[in-house]
Amino acid sequence: MIKAIRRLAAFVTLLVVAIKGALSFLSWVEKQDEAQSVWADEEELEEAF
Repeated sequence: MIKAIRRLAAFVTLLVVAIKGALSFLSWVEKQDEAQSVWADEEELEEAF
């Protein structure tokens, strides 16, 4: 019985860590997209002058 509880706790912990990692990665990707748009805006301004 205790073994099953430990396995369940380990599974839940692993699931939480995996979700946290995925959300962190998606947040990083979103920040990269924002950074690229800033660079694109600066290049457009340089081309205008």
